[in-house]
Amino acid sequence: MMRRAMGSAAIRVVVVGGGIGGIAAANALLQRGIDVRVYEQASALTEVGAGVALQPNGLHALRRLGFDEEITRCGARWTDAQFRRADGTFIFRQAREVEFYGMHRADLLGMLVDPLPAEIIQTGHRCVGFAQDDEQATVTFANGARVTADVVVGADGIHSALQPYVVEPSAPIPSGGMAYRGVIPAASVDWPAGAMRNWLGGGKRFMVFPVRANQLINYVGFVPTDKQLKESWSAPGDPAALAAEFAGWEPLVQAVLEQVTTCFGWGLYDREPLPRWSRGRLTLLGDAAHPMLPHAGQGANQAIEDGMALATILAQADRASAPEALRIYEFVRRERTAGVQAMSRANRTRYEAASDLDARDEQLGGQARDRAWIWNYDAEAEAAAAVAADRPSAAGPTRTAGSSRKGPEADERAGEV
Repeated sequence: MMRRAMGSAAIRVVVVGGGIGGIAAANALLQRGIDVRVYEQASALTEVGAGVALQPNGLHALRRLGFDEEITRCGARWTDAQFRRADGTFIFRQAREVEFYGMHRADLLGMLVDPLPAEIIQTGHRCVGFAQDDEQATVTFANGARVTADVVVGADGIHSALQPYVVEPSAPIPSGGMAYRGVIPAASVDWPAGAMRNWLGGGKRFMVFPVRANQLINYVGFVPTDKQLKESWSAPGDPAALAAEFAGWEPLVQAVLEQVTTCFGWGLYDREPLPRWSRGRLTLLGDAAHPMLPHAGQGANQAIEDGMALATILAQADRASAPEALRIYEFVRRERTAGVQAMSRANRTRYEAASDLDARDEQLGGQARDRAWIWNYDAEAEAAAAVAADRPSAAGPTRTAGSSRKGPEADERAGEV
């Protein structure tokens, strides 16, 4: 049974990765009085010039962390969210009561960083090694630094350096699609405040929503491709190729594309859910644990949920029980995120249907019902209930002694994977 011993010292947590998920986790841990440090490989914390849709479940967690005022000030609430066909034919309008906010990714990251004491975040630290024993875990960085902790959290993204110390990475599966994305001034096309539009066509779609208090609009065009593109949010795209993909679509789409002078081009790859997230004193979070296609708009929201759940569970742990706490965290989160991954795949098929559009349109009208299990989720409450019930993790027993490794091969030889 996981139980924090009376008078035991608070655990020390190291988060590797200073993106949205890692910094959200740091806020949740600090809120609960847990000693946390974040190590980021870049020389400064930055995010690409693109938007993120904060959905009801993510908003709920962020408000628990005290960010209600900042979301309202920096975000842009969707007050008129419409789905349309490529020619502009109206499909349906999302109920205004379903709360979405568009935020620029840089604004969201800045919001999360602002309340953290400066000494918590260390930039210029690229993780190159990991080791652990029964007492502690050690992370090694390319600059020669070494840090020890009771828990290490791999929040270092889709190309995680720490994931191989937990499990054999899931191979990327080309989805046959890519996304062009970027932002332009809302005033350049007289974009109405609070308006979201998602135009759906055969095999492709174009989505626009406001960010930065309606000053900018984020656009993203999903198109088919047979090219093996870089799996990166920051790879450059071709505005002319983007415009050609959506030639002949509703005039408002054309008006947006005429303003695009630079954009990003993002190769979309799918992955099977990982069979485990934790090993000993090491666990994974966000894209390092559950990378997903963007067709449910839940990537950042799920990472924020991860951080809230992890902090809630670790608040009840001490150094000795930390590995068990990570097993409970995995139990709480892994099945849920696998379900969201599956919904992302299903949404792509639905959104980009090329035939039987009337049936597709009718299905879209039930979106609020279909997504209620995602939107109505309370990560903190679920995590607290799991601790109270002392639920075991599906990951099973975890050996930590002598587990200093360069990757998963040692685990395979030991029959641990």
